[in-house]
Amino acid sequence: MNKNNIIKYALANALWTALYVILIGVFLNNAPLIFGRQPGIVAPIVILLLFVLSAVVCGALFLGKPILWYLEGNKREALSLFGYTLLVFFVVTVLVLISLAIF
Repeated sequence: MNKNNIIKYALANALWTALYVILIGVFLNNAPLIFGRQPGIVAPIVILLLFVLSAVVCGALFLGKPILWYLEGNKREALSLFGYTLLVFFVVTVLVLISLAIF
């Protein structure tokens, strides 16, 4: 696997994760408008279920292919993919924080 393909995979993984996080954030921001106020225990249960689902989805996006590559013996490529994915996601996070400060 060449470096360009690894970077493309990392970019895709990080951007899909960022998109997923953005969609969940938009959903949580608009949930009271969509569902109204839910009394009692319903809201904490939904938030915990969504938290677990998000952990699984983000874990799969960040670790799925690196773990497969690592188990197939492509250890260097797996670690590179994981590192590049973290780097791209960090850059996306910084850009979002900067946009919050600007706007």
